[in-house]
Amino acid sequence: MLYYLFTYLRDTFHLTGAGVFNYITFRVAMAIIVSLVISMLMGKRLIAFLQRKQIGETVRDLGLQGEAQKKGTPTMGGLIIIAAILIPTLLFARVLNVYIVLMLVSTIWLGLVGFLDDYIKVFKKNKEGLAGRFKIMGQIGLGIIIGVTMYYNNHVVISRDVTDGSSGLHSAAEKLEPGRFTRKDDNGKMTAYVNVRTATTTIPFVKTHEFRYEKIAEIFGTKYVEVTTPIIYILFVIFIIVAVSNGANITDGIDGLATGVSAIIGVCLGVFAYVSGNYLFAGYLNIMDIPNLGELSIFIGAFVGACVGFLWYNAYPAQVFMGDTGSLCLGGIIASLAIIVRKELLIPIICGIFLVENVSVMLQVWYFKRTKKKYGEGRRIFKMAPLHHHYQKLGYHESKIVARMWIIGILLAIMSIVTLKLQ
Repeated sequence: MLYYLFTYLRDTFHLTGAGVFNYITFRVAMAIIVSLVISMLMGKRLIAFLQRKQIGETVRDLGLQGEAQKKGTPTMGGLIIIAAILIPTLLFARVLNVYIVLMLVSTIWLGLVGFLDDYIKVFKKNKEGLAGRFKIMGQIGLGIIIGVTMYYNNHVVISRDVTDGSSGLHSAAEKLEPGRFTRKDDNGKMTAYVNVRTATTTIPFVKTHEFRYEKIAEIFGTKYVEVTTPIIYILFVIFIIVAVSNGANITDGIDGLATGVSAIIGVCLGVFAYVSGNYLFAGYLNIMDIPNLGELSIFIGAFVGACVGFLWYNAYPAQVFMGDTGSLCLGGIIASLAIIVRKELLIPIICGIFLVENVSVMLQVWYFKRTKKKYGEGRRIFKMAPLHHHYQKLGYHESKIVARMWIIGILLAIMSIVTLKLQ
């Protein structure tokens, strides 16, 4: 909102200094600062409120070290994260930008699903919370919104170089948006571009780095590509939203783990959004040029600031837990960001911690059922799943587990960023 206000003041009254709001870097910095301030100030007050209302976590007896001390710790702290994301984004971003709108919807949508789950657990005294099928329905609903918008919205495009006289279209399934424009590089060379609406993503570590979803659709026959491509794309988006949001939810099992890992992933995705949204960087790195994507950096700045600010209270020993209000929301945001910056195929690397935690649970359940059927007694691969509980059972202090997983998360983020040049 401040962007539009200061643009108006600059254009109408020629207000000195108002033009600074045109710079994405300035607005990103402001979003981070305001997000940190909101999360730290609001966090202190919300924790005190939750303690007065005796809104605390009910801890199951899993036989883990330090488990008893966590009983009664305030939960639903994800409200802090949501507020610290939404307020700076509304203040500093161009809220009419399609990508900003999608991320605001993602934050509120899964934040509400998680809040309902926490509300049922805390106020209705139902340890099971919101039924699993309703959580999945919420995640699927968000996946449909993201998938349909990304496929059909006329403002969701990529720019292609047509200086050589090419049409800019790579297939019949792609749609050319009206208009042809030119840009001047640092050497003064003029390059012609067109905007194309296409279901295309990035393949890491490959020189021809674009992958079109219609290649999958062609398996079902080239005659039906235009019909099957959007279906395949939307189903894939739904799968990503469900997998990553559940992965974040499972990872949120010890103090500071999900919050810190999410902040690291946010920084990584912020780099992708900034360089892909800047045609000079995109041209230099030979990556997908996505117009108006740079605006997403403001939202990501607020996201990282919210995570770091919340970590002040969530680090060991935690003064507040985010609950499903926060964990489902964080996972949904990360999944949506990866899809929007067209880096969804990098998710196994970027979200490697979430993936391993998710897989550890699936393997444990599968192996237990298989051995029970075969031997009449269920056996386990890990001492306990998800994986962070396995290490707790081995005697590792949770602070050490969290720190090491943060380090792994940083290495995975660096590896992901390196793919910008490894083509």
